[in-house]
Amino acid sequence: MAHNAFVKERLRQWLSPPRPFVLNPAEEIGAPLGRWNLYVGGAGCRPEGFVNLDIRHAPGVDVVADAHRLPFPQGTFRRVECDAVLEHVADPEGVVRELERVTEPGGFVHVVVPFCHPFHRYPEDYRRLTPDGLRLLAGEMEIVAEGWRTGPAATWLVVTLEFVKLLLPWRWWRILAHGLLGWLLFPVRYLDRVLLRSLHAGRIGNHCYAWFRKPETAGKSDALPGPGSAV
Repeated sequence: MAHNAFVKERLRQWLSPPRPFVLNPAEEIGAPLGRWNLYVGGAGCRPEGFVNLDIRHAPGVDVVADAHRLPFPQGTFRRVECDAVLEHVADPEGVVRELERVTEPGGFVHVVVPFCHPFHRYPEDYRRLTPDGLRLLAGEMEIVAEGWRTGPAATWLVVTLEFVKLLLPWRWWRILAHGLLGWLLFPVRYLDRVLLRSLHAGRIGNHCYAWFRKPETAGKSDALPGPGSAV
């Protein structure tokens, strides 16, 4: 049984098309990691150097908790990553205030959100945000950098794939169409290498980001719940 599951997983990995996007290299600003760093929304991945928190148990998750009420003392983390989470929470401003609270003075909060992107529940999908919307969430934190992680080509690809699947009546047809079209169309993603340089890329940008820096005030704690904690 375990061997069959392993084979199915390997086949899925081999047949899955490349991701329909390329990342904007300007997004990485070299923010340093500290002794403790937090990754919010990392179900299914294992971000190296981070405590991985998600709302559900899943592979790679260290702490299961609600981002509205993080189970960590003030000033615990040097760097906090919040990747495609705010569209799923009821109170995005409240969540960002929690991220700010658990970040140490001088530490960084990196937030990524979708803009032109298909509806997706985890467990719900409430909103889309723009760079302007992210600025409103900064609070007392300094905005260090902002921009588009993925651009218009990524938007075109993900919407095209979803549109074609919408036309098909059976699940296995949709899976097959996603795989075939994903392999056929993925080179389009490289157009974003050029399009992201345009001042107008944000009109149909796919995901945007902001880097915030917490002011050098308040104290920090050495205490940290161990992996596997839950609230």
